[in-house]
Amino acid sequence: MKCQRCEKPATFHITDLVDGEPKELHLCEQCAHTFLSPEEEDASEVIPAMAGLIAQAAVGETAEDLARLDERVCPFCGISFLEFRKQGRLGCPHDYAHFSRELEPLLVNIHGETHHVGKSPRHSVRDAEQQTQLIRLRREMKQAVAGENYERASEIRDEIKSIESARNA
Repeated sequence: MKCQRCEKPATFHITDLVDGEPKELHLCEQCAHTFLSPEEEDASEVIPAMAGLIAQAAVGETAEDLARLDERVCPFCGISFLEFRKQGRLGCPHDYAHFSRELEPLLVNIHGETHHVGKSPRHSVRDAEQQTQLIRLRREMKQAVAGENYERASEIRDEIKSIESARNA
């Protein structure tokens, strides 16, 4: 695919919302750089996209609110909201419930919905619960080892092995 502004191969594929409608751009690296850091005359193209981001950030999120939110930690896997923001990944399935208030606007922006519609793995609910339990147990085992409570760590290790073998059977 060629760049929409020149003849070079397009390496950046950008979906931009203009007046609520998605607009796809296929740009080469140089044109993408120009698009993402526009000159003053090009700014009129980027301003609608940036307005959405600024509006999203302005909706009740002050620096103090964001700092407080970043400190929230999932009780199951121990991931903080700051880690999620940095990595772009959640730690366990329970995070969707724990951070639901913050994730729902993000999911609506990305997918347009907050509920999954479509195919799901056959054992998704059971697997999600087991996965959450395994994540919690692994975290507890790390804490037990760090606290030199090796007897408890070995009990947790055996519990993890039991769950994994039942899962694979």
